[in-house]
Amino acid sequence: MKPIFMLLCLLTFFQTNAQNMDANEIINASIKKHGGDQYQNAHFAYDFRKYHYEYHYVDGKFKYERHTKDGKTKDILTNEGFKRTVDNKEVELTEKKISGYSNSVNSVHYFAFLPSFLNDDAVNKKLVGEVTVLGKDYYKIEVTFDQEGGGDDHDDVYMYWIGKEDYSLDYLAYSFHVNGGGVRFRSAYNKRTIGGIIFQDYINYKHDKETPVSDLDGLFEKKELIELSKIELVNIEKI
Repeated sequence: MKPIFMLLCLLTFFQTNAQNMDANEIINASIKKHGGDQYQNAHFAYDFRKYHYEYHYVDGKFKYERHTKDGKTKDILTNEGFKRTVDNKEVELTEKKISGYSNSVNSVHYFAFLPSFLNDDAVNKKLVGEVTVLGKDYYKIEVTFDQEGGGDDHDDVYMYWIGKEDYSLDYLAYSFHVNGGGVRFRSAYNKRTIGGIIFQDYINYKHDKETPVSDLDGLFEKKELIELSKIELVNIEKI
């Protein structure tokens, strides 16, 4: 075989394999970029808006907490379930309130520690394309959830934009159906590494609720999204 032909074959092989990264490989690379093994044994505290949060995760066992700033009311979500205490006494709750409080606590921790949760058993990942946003190239990955193990919001659709060169999670978007439904797009900023994990804040945008999640990156570039809020974690510390 002639050397030039062998070189062309090798180049074709490497280019093809580079282009054929699947969603799992991309997500794994992003998890490694953002914290990797540090996620498997993590204990952190931080403040978000009017609450203090604690996140404790060890090899699949988790304890997610939310406290009022005065420490009187504590919400605790674990593998075994949810409970609320007031002045260290457990409060009896309806199933509806348990579901609502559980989802609220879980949601804050979920976004704070992305992309670590994107390998959960109920997660379905699909590489839907490659795009450029503000001059940077991204893998665009759609995430849906199985009904079993996917939580109350299993029918929501998420989209993640992960850098092709650095595997950084820079944007995410999702649709939701509670409270009349809608769509959100988040742009990450203020990235910092604490205890081996990258934390980032987000500018939170909205658009018409009928807008497909996959269209939100284009609308973001055109500055057609409406800024709704900022998602800012403060006083982050590793415990």
